[in-house]
Amino acid sequence: MQQEPISDSEHRQARHLFDRIDEVFEQRLVGQDNLRVALVSTLLGRGHILLESVPGLAKTTAAQTLAAAVSGTFHRIQCTPDLMPNDIVGTQIFNYATGSFTTQLGPVHANLVLLDEINRSSAKTQSAMLEAMQEKQTSIGGEVYPLPTPFMVLATQNPIEEEGTYVLPEAQMDRFLVKEVLGYPDSGQEVEILERIASGRQAAPISGEPVTLADLEWLQSLTDRVYVDAAIKRYVVDLVATTRGKGPRPIPGIGQMIRVGASPRGSIALMRIGQALALQAGRAYVTPEDIKAMRHPVLRHRLVRTFDALADNVPAEQLVDAVFDAVPTP
Repeated sequence: MQQEPISDSEHRQARHLFDRIDEVFEQRLVGQDNLRVALVSTLLGRGHILLESVPGLAKTTAAQTLAAAVSGTFHRIQCTPDLMPNDIVGTQIFNYATGSFTTQLGPVHANLVLLDEINRSSAKTQSAMLEAMQEKQTSIGGEVYPLPTPFMVLATQNPIEEEGTYVLPEAQMDRFLVKEVLGYPDSGQEVEILERIASGRQAAPISGEPVTLADLEWLQSLTDRVYVDAAIKRYVVDLVATTRGKGPRPIPGIGQMIRVGASPRGSIALMRIGQALALQAGRAYVTPEDIKAMRHPVLRHRLVRTFDALADNVPAEQLVDAVFDAVPTP
């Protein structure tokens, strides 16, 4: 079924909404432009995002800001080893007065859910999130409860701490549309942070008009209508096939570096993020540059490196770049 082309008036309205979202972010975050683009693009693509950085780089602030920018409900879940699945999805409580059970929905029932330090929760609790993230629903006492629309999980993990943490399984990692790795601010940005704290601006209420959830759903539907040419789709498939040791120009010895390549979810993620970036750039079609722009956040967590690659400290980003260099750009 052919999607209706995006009109100029729809592009103008979308730009107006994006400007309002950016205005909210500028009041709360200093720098971190890549993080803002990753968050908004993931939301437009109806996906989930994994944020990795050392403590203190505004991951929680960014999640709260995104919720404020789109007028969504926001819940934060602090993951700990003793966190149980029922603590996330909800449970049934027996009412002695009526002799019946009532259902209490868990904090995952919100538009945006922050799973702080997800790698501190046990495998059993991590698996409880799979249904919520993939099926957009939870099961409590045999009953199915749909999650709010839109729904997005923002999970964080600290790469330097290992005590009391559990490695995220590949099945869980693959369900994140994007994995964004945050770096330290530069000296000028850090001075700006201090000035905002000293003047009280950081604690001031957010001004301006956030977009509504209806606006956000319209932007998501608009993202679906961004045209993806057959040549771009073939390009995406060739890229992902190359991570598996295949593709039009297989990389010699890639199997010694990558044990498992990206799944079809990787192809879907490249296309969806490409559509989101094109819409934010004011275009109604995806270009190869849109596919390349966020290649690291989309693919870095989908490549399972071999022991040799890990021993030689070969970063996943280097392997992603090698794949993009090998595949001809349409």
